[in-house]
Amino acid sequence: MFNRYIKNTILINIGAFLLVFMLETLSNLFFKDNFETSYLFYTHGLNYTLMIMGFIWVNHFILIPFFLDKKRYFLYGILLIGSLLIFSYLRTNSWSGTSKIFFFLLYTTGAGMAVFFLRRNMIIQKENEEKEKLQKEMELTYLKEQVNPHFLFNSLNSIYALSRQQSPETPDLVMQLSELMRYQLESSKKDTVLLKEELEFIENYLLLEEKRLSKRCTVEFLINGDFLHLTISPMLLIPFVENAIKHGAQSTNEQSIIDISVTIKKSTLHFCVVNSKPPMITQSKRKGLGLENVRRRLNLLYPNSHSLEINDMEKLYRVNLSIDLTVSILKK
Repeated sequence: MFNRYIKNTILINIGAFLLVFMLETLSNLFFKDNFETSYLFYTHGLNYTLMIMGFIWVNHFILIPFFLDKKRYFLYGILLIGSLLIFSYLRTNSWSGTSKIFFFLLYTTGAGMAVFFLRRNMIIQKENEEKEKLQKEMELTYLKEQVNPHFLFNSLNSIYALSRQQSPETPDLVMQLSELMRYQLESSKKDTVLLKEELEFIENYLLLEEKRLSKRCTVEFLINGDFLHLTISPMLLIPFVENAIKHGAQSTNEQSIIDISVTIKKSTLHFCVVNSKPPMITQSKRKGLGLENVRRRLNLLYPNSHSLEINDMEKLYRVNLSIDLTVSILKK
């Protein structure tokens, strides 16, 4: 990366040198007849270019990094003015004619410094953006790694409950769980998956839970709209479903309901989860790792393009999530 920076710096300065030489030559084109030969005309332009660029290089590579950047402003000002006077004197060989060259160099130095700081600010901004992007990617990786054990823990609890009942469906449920885990492991390596695949994953998870909960929980899962080509971050919706089961049907022996609806309108996903709430459940029990995790992921992946509303009512718990799926996720 350092070698690329050196290469870019050299190319930019060569381009600046050629540009200054071209402008100097064009500005004196009407006075070309005042020179005895074309050689003297172009030599004159080259000398001026060397003087201008020489001072710009001294300022950019010596004065700015060693004095201005180190906040030695007074010393930088003295050295800058002194350098201007020296370069002006070397050009005219007399102090009487230095004023015109002095102000000319001052003007070109100001323009050069403006370009220099503009380019440096652009480089710093780009580096900061890359650091922020890397930080987001690292945080998202950490959050996705948290989802895996959390989902597995809940699923194994379901299988364990059936095994204690010596249910004949237990072997089939183990195979079903293995398929769910296979999808999860494969999707965790991707930034996005097809929304269709993610919804199929949720449907299979609900089928597994329905067998465990038997007849004491009614589950509805409705999908409306065209979503064949839409994509979404993997394992983003499942925490809401897990919490509906864990803190609703699983926490009571009474009859319970879970209604999940998915609607696609103009590439916007509307995801709603409603579950009945046992009367004795407290609000603190609803704040698990899964919901905090998904909140953070939504803020990182879909900033300003999603809305999440959670209503904790007396008998119902409702989650309304809307995501604009046309928004790119953390461009690489």
